[in-house]
Amino acid sequence: MFDMLVRLYDLPDVSDLVSELKSQGIMIRRPGAYERHLVCDWVSREFSPKWVSETKVAFSRQPINCFIATYEHQVIGFACYDVTAKGFLGPMGVSSSYRLGGLGKALLVTALKALFDDGYAYAVIGGVGPAEFYAKAVGAVPIEGSSPGIYVDILPEPK
Repeated sequence: MFDMLVRLYDLPDVSDLVSELKSQGIMIRRPGAYERHLVCDWVSREFSPKWVSETKVAFSRQPINCFIATYEHQVIGFACYDVTAKGFLGPMGVSSSYRLGGLGKALLVTALKALFDDGYAYAVIGGVGPAEFYAKAVGAVPIEGSSPGIYVDILPEPK
C-alpha cells in the first residue's frame, strides 16, 4: 500500500451526480453526533475495527469530519477526513451492493471539497487500496516512497 496526492483546487464537479443519487433516494450528508454509534457499528460490520477508531476521531470534531450516504435510513457509505493525520482523506468505503454507481466518487469529492474549504490545497489519501478508482475519480497520483508511510508498527487485532 502507498499514499496518493490529490489537487484539491482541481476537483471535478459532482453536483449533477449528487442530484441523481438524491433522486434515487440516496442522501449524502454529515451525520449527527447522536448517530456515532450507528455509523461506527456499520463501519465495524462492513470494514475494519481500525476504521472504527478513525471514524470515532471524526465524530470528536466540530463540524464532524465525516460524510455518510444513506438509503432508506440506512448507512451505505462513508468518507472521513482530517482524522488519521492533518490533510488526510480516509477511511472511506461503500457497501459492496452500492458500488459502481458513482456513490464512491460523490462521497470522495464531497469529503475532499471539505478539506479544500478548510484551507488545504492538497490532500493525501493514505494507504490506498483501489488506486485506479482514486486516479480516475479525482486525478490522484502515487506519492513515491510512501509505503508504509505513517502506518508503521500497527498493533495487531486480538485473536
